[in-house]
Amino acid sequence: MGRFSPKGDCLNALTLPTPQPPFPDQVVKVIAQGIQNIDPEDRALAIGMGVPGPVDATGRIARRAINLDWYDVPISDSLEHLTGKPTVIGNDANCAGLGEAWLGAGSQFKDLIMLTLGTGVGGAIILNGELFVGRDGTAGELGLITLDYNGHPCNSGNRGSLEQHVSAQALRRRWGCEPHEMAERATKGDPEAIALWQTYGRELAAGIASLVYVLTPEAVIIGGGISAASDLFFPAMITELEQRVLLTSRNNLHCLRATLGNQAGIVGAAKLAWKYVKEHL
Repeated sequence: MGRFSPKGDCLNALTLPTPQPPFPDQVVKVIAQGIQNIDPEDRALAIGMGVPGPVDATGRIARRAINLDWYDVPISDSLEHLTGKPTVIGNDANCAGLGEAWLGAGSQFKDLIMLTLGTGVGGAIILNGELFVGRDGTAGELGLITLDYNGHPCNSGNRGSLEQHVSAQALRRRWGCEPHEMAERATKGDPEAIALWQTYGRELAAGIASLVYVLTPEAVIIGGGISAASDLFFPAMITELEQRVLLTSRNNLHCLRATLGNQAGIVGAAKLAWKYVKEHL
């Protein structure tokens, strides 16, 4: 968590372990205590928070956080009760996308998409400078689009989703090792590892191509842990995109690696909070 100025300067930051088991009331108590620690003078005006899963359209309820076993948790109400501060929540990938759009690799663009390549594949859509979440707040699950009709089952209920091809979990299943281990092999010149990363780039591009045709963004931002290997798969990804997407749909398209790293989520959550302050306080 972090305390941010309206311009995005991080004034104070703190990392705390998630309580185990992660019951919502225990998690909220830890967060509230952390807020006291980084804002001892009680100067903060609002709280923004990212959660790992979809939220409702009002930005107040965590509808489903699979890794935490949360279902329809009124997290905003709980935090407001403990802190006395208005609280707005967003999907964690959406927060990362907001962060990159505000202060990171996407700051010069108004229309962009972001993919976070990690344990799963998250996504965010920024249109005309605003986060697009759809009518129910759940749009932008870019990692769940279909790449292979008969592919590997996905936790979402889909089969052959983009996530089942390019996430770290998928790579462990397909490669039999950690992505960073394959990156080390490729960096040392291992032909098999180099070829696997080139295939990875092409598969990623096949998913991105569908997104570009629908949204025609100015930029595609790639973040998450696997983006550390971007030098190994970006060339193949860009070449494949150029082959799959008509020039009219990808004119002046920029493919960029995210720049905020693990800070993107809290930067985006801060943006959510400041947007709330601007509109309501």
